[in-house]
Amino acid sequence: MKPVKTRSDAEEAARKAIEILYGPEYKDLKIREMLPYISDQLVVKGGLPTEDRKDSWDIQVTFLLQGTQFTVDLLVMEKDGQIVNARLIDKMTPIQA
Repeated sequence: MKPVKTRSDAEEAARKAIEILYGPEYKDLKIREMLPYISDQLVVKGGLPTEDRKDSWDIQVTFLLQGTQFTVDLLVMEKDGQIVNARLIDKMTPIQA
């Protein structure tokens, strides 16, 4: 896998992960949030991530699948693009205006 350093790299990694998890029929994938993340930030002396001090990305995406909107949080390693955590945050039927 290739490194994830830019927004387009992150979107590509997210697309691959969503396709593997939910199948290729999804539509309208959007990155809602992309934040730097560091593996040791939860350790007492780890500190908070910054653009200079990070080893991964916390990426939140939304997409549609069979009329339902999904919001999924992905933790993507910067050095090799591996998805180390994927979590479904929300699943809802969008309001039709």
